[in-house]
Amino acid sequence: MHAQGLVLRPDWEHVVGPVLDHALARPDVDARRVALLGNSLGGVLAPRAAAFEPRIRALVAVDGIYDMAAKTLPLFGGQREVARRLLTAPEAPEIDRALAQLAARDTQARWAFAHGAWVTGKGTARGYLSTLLDYNVADGVAEKIRCPTLVCAGSDDIFFQGQPEQLFAHLGCEKTFLSLDHTLGAGAHCHAGAQRLAMARIGDWLDATLGA
Repeated sequence: MHAQGLVLRPDWEHVVGPVLDHALARPDVDARRVALLGNSLGGVLAPRAAAFEPRIRALVAVDGIYDMAAKTLPLFGGQREVARRLLTAPEAPEIDRALAQLAARDTQARWAFAHGAWVTGKGTARGYLSTLLDYNVADGVAEKIRCPTLVCAGSDDIFFQGQPEQLFAHLGCEKTFLSLDHTLGAGAHCHAGAQRLAMARIGDWLDATLGA
């Protein structure tokens, strides 16, 4: 997809919509039981899609994310537009230097900046961070979700601690919160140590929500 010039985008309803157009044209697909599951970054992309795509009848966020810029915004006084202006400026040598220094000493940041710059098509760490400002369901978007929603959380998630709870709090739909912890081997991000357990719990919720 990247070779075709297709890069990651935050308005995921424009990706899910055409997929649903195709799927629901099939005679073997039940339009009343369409579920969307988002994993990792999908924890914000899937809720975003569900907020604007009424054909989704059940939503699962593994793990739930409310705002991908939650760690970036405090660096700019919590002001999204201030962050956007500085991160998208033609030149910002001090920010570029700070990000390079962070990547040099932090392997997680180094991977995130390099991979993020590639999948978003921005080419730089600063450009990648600027895109994160749009990966959220803030400002009333989460409240638009109407389908039953399962928000999952790992008790020891090192990436998005507190984000599932924030997403859950903003939902006005029928909702369920599933927290799995280290005693089950499932406390890591997206329950990496206990995927079979997590998927079994999610499957049970889908059965109860959409009908066996």
